[in-house]
Formats: sequence, C-alpha cells, structure tokens
Amino acid sequence: MYVKEGLTVMPIEFLFIFLIFLIGSFIQGVSGFGFGLFAMGFLPLMFTLKDSTLLVLSLTLFISLTIVFRIYRYIELKGFLVILCAALTGRVVSFFFLTSYGEMDILKKVLGFFLIGMVIYLLTKKKGEPSKLLLKPIFPITFGFVGGLIGGIFAVGGPFFVFYFLMIYKEKHRYNANLQTTFAVTSLFTMFLHGLNGDFDSTFLLYFAVGLVSVFVGANVGLRLFEKLPQEKIKLFAMCIVFLAAVNLLVFT
Repeated sequence: MYVKEGLTVMPIEFLFIFLIFLIGSFIQGVSGFGFGLFAMGFLPLMFTLKDSTLLVLSLTLFISLTIVFRIYRYIELKGFLVILCAALTGRVVSFFFLTSYGEMDILKKVLGFFLIGMVIYLLTKKKGEPSKLLLKPIFPITFGFVGGLIGGIFAVGGPFFVFYFLMIYKEKHRYNANLQTTFAVTSLFTMFLHGLNGDFDSTFLLYFAVGLVSVFVGANVGLRLFEKLPQEKIKLFAMCIVFLAAVNLLVFT
C-alpha cells in the first residue's frame, strides 16, 4: 500500500512519520482536533491521498478513543446524534468518491475558502447564547454531512464538527467529549467500509504501529495541557490551526 514494489523503507521515513503523528496528536489533545489537518499537510508528500487518508483516519480513531476514555462522563447523546447520523451519511458518499477518484485538488481549495470564512465568523461572533439557527435540524445535518464527506475524502472534516460543538457547548469538557465521540464513531465506520473493500495490507499495519506509539504519547501530553487552559484560549488555538490549514490548502494545492 505505502511502499512501492522493490523499494526498501528507510529509517528516516519512519522518523518523519513518527514526528508528524506526534505533533498532530499533541495538537488534537490540546484543542480537541487538528491531527488530520496537520498530518494531511505532510503525508501526501510521501503517500497517495487515499493511503494518507486511511492511515490518518485509523489513528484518529485511536486518539479519539483515548480521549473519550478520559472524559466519557461528559458525553451527551442528544448533543451529537443528529450531526452524527448526517456525518455517517457523508462518510458513505466519501467512500465511493475516494475509491473511484482519489485525487480532487479543486475541492481542497474550496475547503480552504470555506474554512477561512468559518474562522472569520467564529472570531467575530459576539459572546452569548448559541444562535437559534443551531437549534434547527438543518444546521447540524448540513455540517454533519459536509464534515463526514470531507473527512472521509481528505481526513480534514474535523473543523465542521469543531465549529458546531464550540458554539453549542460553553464547557470545554462537554465540547471535547462529544467531539471525540463523533470522531471515533465516524472513523470506525469509514475503516469498516474500506476493510470490506480490501484496502488494507501488511504494510499499512507497519505504519499504523509506528503511528500508535507517537499518537499515544502526543495525545496524552496534549490532554494534560488541555486541562490547564481556559475555553477561550482553546477556541483561539483551534481557530489558528484551521486558518493555517486553510492557507496551506489554498497555496500549496
């Protein structure tokens, strides 16, 4: 999957991958997301888009479960069921997209513009109660479907869920618990679909094993810092990640 026939995997490649996953998982531990955004900015330099996405989603599942295990008491089923169902629908569509096409650079630029717009909205929005629009089903359905679709194709659908949960929950543990549960379920669903399609092999398991070590360390260190930071700083940190990722998508794709 990841190594061309006849080529030998060099130790420097494993070090490169280890560092990418370590930094990305630390970011996710601190802000609740960002692993996919960071990792997908580098992995496609070495692997195909499809292989990069599958590896990131597999490790996202592990990171999210690690975080959920620590803060599962704050999960609210009513808070994410609608957006989760929409996201799973988006993942089904993304499965066929990724399997059939693989590379769609124009969508990365569309995503970049959309993310910048969302950052501007969230940073300029006045504090207070969540908008009444968020209480209408169309909002979580739309964001859930688009987040599931983009996440299944590029492994960067997290911001769509982040924006929703940041505006719904003022308490950072509720925000993170519901966000990570959504990530875990959607990632597991996507891996199940690709597993049925035979998209994994022994080489994938090798890189996955390297990733497990780095994300375990990075996520736990990031979680410790998460406990010490106020909600507003977490929000600002998350928005900076999204903005930088959006600029990267617009400039380098």
